[in-house]
Amino acid sequence: MCMVPKLEDIIAFLERIAPTATAEDWDNPGLQVGDPSQEIRRILMTLDPTIEAVQEARNRDAGLVLSHHPLIFPSLSSLNRELPPGDVIYEACKSGIAIVSAHTNLDMVQGGINDMLASLFRLAGAEVLKKAEGAADTGLGRIGDLQESMPLPHFTERIKTLLGLEFVRMSGGGRERIKRVAVVGGSGGSLVSLAFAMGADVLVTGDVGHHDALRAERLGMALIDAGHFHTEKKAFSLFGDRLRDLLIGDGWDVAVENWQEESNPLKWG
Repeated sequence: MCMVPKLEDIIAFLERIAPTATAEDWDNPGLQVGDPSQEIRRILMTLDPTIEAVQEARNRDAGLVLSHHPLIFPSLSSLNRELPPGDVIYEACKSGIAIVSAHTNLDMVQGGINDMLASLFRLAGAEVLKKAEGAADTGLGRIGDLQESMPLPHFTERIKTLLGLEFVRMSGGGRERIKRVAVVGGSGGSLVSLAFAMGADVLVTGDVGHHDALRAERLGMALIDAGHFHTEKKAFSLFGDRLRDLLIGDGWDVAVENWQEESNPLKWG
């Protein structure tokens, strides 16, 4: 017989999958808003814990918004219901909706954001790009090989299709064919040199800065900026599917739904 979990059960379950101890020191994953004793029958997965996400959860009768990005970050000095995150906190409390985040802890662990990207791109033999201290299988980013090498333009089109993009930003591209691929969900431009040192022909990430692009160009390695939102949104949705299966397999009666209509806050002018 399946059991309806409480919020504290969901938090404990997430702790098993992506321990908060693996998160970066500056991060704030875990419970953001909510009553640990509240029963949770439906979870809405969303990249950002916006007021729109809370309203969508209310419309779907979801008791929990599970976001990738934390709501309370950095530490708050005041709450104003007319400004974020105060407006989100107020709306969540008023509607009885909890908010929990799984951020860099989910980026780091096996089966998390970066493994989802590596799987989506069909990278064989994927391994951790930047290993966490004292852990061989935990860390930021992944690097692996395509089944067959391909021209960079073909690979770029493939990335656009997989992530639902019309455009990407690019730099470098000194190699005619792409075989070894590094991926970092979110912001990974700082790992250009490491990706190159580990033999990557291309790094796919988001939030690429000017100097990151120059470094890739100088090294002769391709760099694809697919955006912070899109490199994490698709992967987080795939994690939502995995979470649903894991919860059901553990005997919990709870629905997990991905909010596909969530939009990128950055638009082309």
